[in-house]
Amino acid sequence: MVSPDPFQNAFLKSLDPADFAAIRGHLKAVELREGASLIELGRTVVWAHLPLTAVVSLVVELEAGERIEVALVGPDSILGTFGVLGEPVALVHAVVLVPGAALLIEAARLRALAQQSAAFRDNLMRHSQALFVQAQQSVGCNASHTVEARLARWLLRVRDLSGRDRFKLTQELMAEMIGVRRNSVSFVAHALQQANIIRFSRGHIEIINVAELNRATCECYRAVKLQYKRLGLSTGEEPGA
Repeated sequence: MVSPDPFQNAFLKSLDPADFAAIRGHLKAVELREGASLIELGRTVVWAHLPLTAVVSLVVELEAGERIEVALVGPDSILGTFGVLGEPVALVHAVVLVPGAALLIEAARLRALAQQSAAFRDNLMRHSQALFVQAQQSVGCNASHTVEARLARWLLRVRDLSGRDRFKLTQELMAEMIGVRRNSVSFVAHALQQANIIRFSRGHIEIINVAELNRATCECYRAVKLQYKRLGLSTGEEPGA
């Protein structure tokens, strides 16, 4: 079995050699299954996840049972910073959106290293800030922008993190993630398909014109990229790639 390349994950790739050496032997390779719950609200954060090819959705759940996404974590970052830097209690649910490979490490080991290494602690802080950037931009986007713009933003973000143009995504799931009704997503998706921007087929969606999808999105997609750049972080693929 071929060992995964830890430097597929941007957080690990950005570490100082000494910090990476301190945790390398404690990283465990796993495959994350679609729909798997990695972190549950209110539970103790025991593990931190470092996606290599997987993409994880951070969601909040309402009393009526609805879920809405606040951020995505993929090979660009680390899942579990809030359990390392602060109280080790989950503030959101984390669910696997795109299945794939990841590395696991005990949150306690990261917490210990953060206490010893200022550079490591600063790196964790920047990635934690990046999640906050996503969350606050999502709030503004969901409150102010059209369903088409929100769906385009979300699809581009999933593409950036997964490095793929084709995903297994239902209209129900997409509607849930951006906080709208399924029929609204169905209407917009049909229009985008008629314009030859995306293609739907039996629970799968394929982006066939990235440039046009980028034109359909709102300012929020570019705003998040700009904030990531200011933090010195990667957001994955460029929209025209």
